[in-house]
Order: sequence, then structure tokens, then C-alpha cells
Amino acid sequence: MSTLGNIIWLVFGGLIAALGYLIGGLLLCLTVVGIPFGLQSIKIGVATLAPFGKEVVEGQNANSALRVLFNLIWLILFGWEIAVAHLISALILTVTVVGIPFAKQHIKLIPLALFPFGRDLMNLDAGHTDAGI
Repeated sequence: MSTLGNIIWLVFGGLIAALGYLIGGLLLCLTVVGIPFGLQSIKIGVATLAPFGKEVVEGQNANSALRVLFNLIWLILFGWEIAVAHLISALILTVTVVGIPFAKQHIKLIPLALFPFGRDLMNLDAGHTDAGI
């Protein structure tokens, strides 16, 4: 069921959302200071390609001082706008019964959009490992 949901997700907007993250991430990587933020944007973009059957997990060191600092910078500069976009998309999708599963995926992506450092979107059946940067 996850595969079918992911295919429909891609056709009806998931691919556009993922491309937005990926292009933004590549642009951020053009500067040395932007590389950590660009990598997080690319990570979210890849996760956005197939969100069904996955959950946001927090790594063991997700709340280290550097990650908290980077998450605060991310939240101020990028995160809140991305989270609002996911929330608006979810609200629009809940208008129809067919859109509710897709709205749930947008809601699932909000915590990752707000605080990407130390968090990742992983398969439900996969083991919980450290979520990288």
C-alpha cells in the first residue's frame, strides 16, 4: 500500500515539493556557510519523494549543542516557511476524503521541516540509527 501511496504522492505534488527542496539545497551548497543547510534540504527532498511507510526519527545526538544551534538558524531562516507550506497543503488536501492520507504525509513532514538536524525520515520497519547531521 505504501508503494501505491508514494506513486500517487509523486504524481499529485510530491515530485514538485521534492524538487523544491533539492534545488534549494543545491543553491545553499554554493556557499561554504550554506553547505550544512543545503545538505539538510537535500535530505528532506529525498525523504519527500516517498513519505508513505516512514516516520520521523530522532538520532541519539539530535540535541547536541551544534545541532540545536543549526536547528535554530534553520528555523528562523527556512523552517517556519516550509512548515507553513506543508500545513497549508495539508489543510487544502483535507477538503476531500481522498486527500486525507496525503494531508497526513504533509503533517508528518512538518517536524522534519522545522528541525532537520539530527532527525530523519526512516522506514517503519528499519532500525533506529543515528540520523546523521
